Amino acid sequence: MIESFFWPFFKSLVALFIITDSLGNLPFFLGLTEGETGAEQRKVFTTALVTGLIILIGFLFLGNALLALFNVTLDDFRIAGGILLFWIAIEIMLRGRISIEHKEDIGVVPLGSPLLVGPGAITTSLVLLQLYGYWVVLSAIIACFLLIGIVLYFADHIYAFLGKNGALILTKIASILIAAIAVQFIRQGITGIMRIM
Repeated sequence: MIESFFWPFFKSLVALFIITDSLGNLPFFLGLTEGETGAEQRKVFTTALVTGLIILIGFLFLGNALLALFNVTLDDFRIAGGILLFWIAIEIMLRGRISIEHKEDIGVVPLGSPLLVGPGAITTSLVLLQLYGYWVVLSAIIACFLLIGIVLYFADHIYAFLGKNGALILTKIASILIAAIAVQFIRQGITGIMRIM
């Protein structure tokens, strides 16, 4: 029982932590809150965490209803999501981060969404939901955001330890892993469609 939960949970946690890319985006997090006090910075990061968590859990429970509403199969979503994830991976590889243009309340936009929880994280959670079920993925989402909270709380120390080059290397590695997850989603979607035909 424990083993049947732990391995899917671990795989889901790793996939979600990679796609949220909190370590790779540390320079961006710190850049947006530059000049603010520690208390102000923590308030912004808390807002980002709560925003991202609400969005992701909301899509976890309502995502399938939305798919049914638009008559989209999971395999369709896997392929479309895989292509989107692959594009995100390329963008991170070329730019060093996901490009964000919105400048409203940074705790909600862009830190909460789309930086922490964008289309890639939503796609990943919905595909994982079909593979492992609600409790595994919900547990993985909560654990992932606890890890992100730790990363953001110690953002200054982690970035100082990694340095600019270390953060850049982490970003590049994350982009490759995201691309690999994207290919897996596309392959699973095509396989599912081929079974029906």
